[in-house]
Amino acid sequence: MKSIVINKASDMHVHLRQNEMLHNVLPHTALQCSRALVMPNTIPPVLTSDDVANYRQAIMKNLRSGEDFTPLMTFKVSPTTAASSIKELKQQGAVAGKLYPEGVTTNSEGGVTDFEALYPVYEAMQNEGLVLCLHGEMPGVFSLDRETSFLAVLEDIVSSFPDLRIVLEHATTAAAIQCVESMPENVAATLTVHHLYLTLDDVIGDRLNPHVFCKPIAKRPEDRAALVAAAMSGKSKFFLGSDSAPHQISAKECACGAAGVYTAPVLLPALCELFDRHNKLEFLESFTSGFATDFYKLAEETQKIELVEERWTVPEEYQGVKPFLAGTELKWKVADR
Repeated sequence: MKSIVINKASDMHVHLRQNEMLHNVLPHTALQCSRALVMPNTIPPVLTSDDVANYRQAIMKNLRSGEDFTPLMTFKVSPTTAASSIKELKQQGAVAGKLYPEGVTTNSEGGVTDFEALYPVYEAMQNEGLVLCLHGEMPGVFSLDRETSFLAVLEDIVSSFPDLRIVLEHATTAAAIQCVESMPENVAATLTVHHLYLTLDDVIGDRLNPHVFCKPIAKRPEDRAALVAAAMSGKSKFFLGSDSAPHQISAKECACGAAGVYTAPVLLPALCELFDRHNKLEFLESFTSGFATDFYKLAEETQKIELVEERWTVPEEYQGVKPFLAGTELKWKVADR
């Protein structure tokens, strides 16, 4: 049986939710990842240093016995964020701030419309060595063009803050890949699992599939090809941020379905399958762990995980949440422990 042993993943964009959902989904991330950057768009959002501490405590309380997992905490950069609060946010364990433009994704109400008004906050983050994570979509623009329209905002922030580490989250377009490639080394992009698989046709091409509806929405075949090439390029600017976003089936299969794809259960098997298909397995570990470790200046990874070439079928649901690739046979799986 063919197998590979790699470092456990560092997933630099994950939604762990709250309460019962947090309890149910955390094991899938903790099994395959030694750490993950936890998004702050909860209800209510993570805005203050106390919010950061309380959310981290809730995550740690929900870890099962034997799980060795570190949540990397973030705060939501909002119009009310004060530059004077950044130092305390860092002291409470935040490693990044996440900026959501107003209304572009789940729980992004109260988001940002005036990006320049937050320049004092970006400067404080630069001074404290925090990372600015950007949901790169421009509000009010046609959905397929929102990311490319946002790139001008990214360029302005990059040029104004040359020492600020910036991540364009869940890049979905060839234009975004080219833009990030052209920028200095303090600018990177995360890539999701599902955007490496999907185009818009998978969402609405034949029948509507609400379980692959997400923000940013999947784009054209040429965009997907650019994402796959970037993920397998061995370039340190591009690393894993799954944007795994669980919703109850009832919240997806309804008149106004929620945006988000739950990829955590298939995170490494799906990536291993794709990298193997392209004969690029030698780049998998760097994409899922090494590049993020370097960019975020994290401790070197010590935990390992084994993946084996053994066929299995992805379950239709996990506790009321349908995973990505549900019902699909994959040839790679996490080895039984």
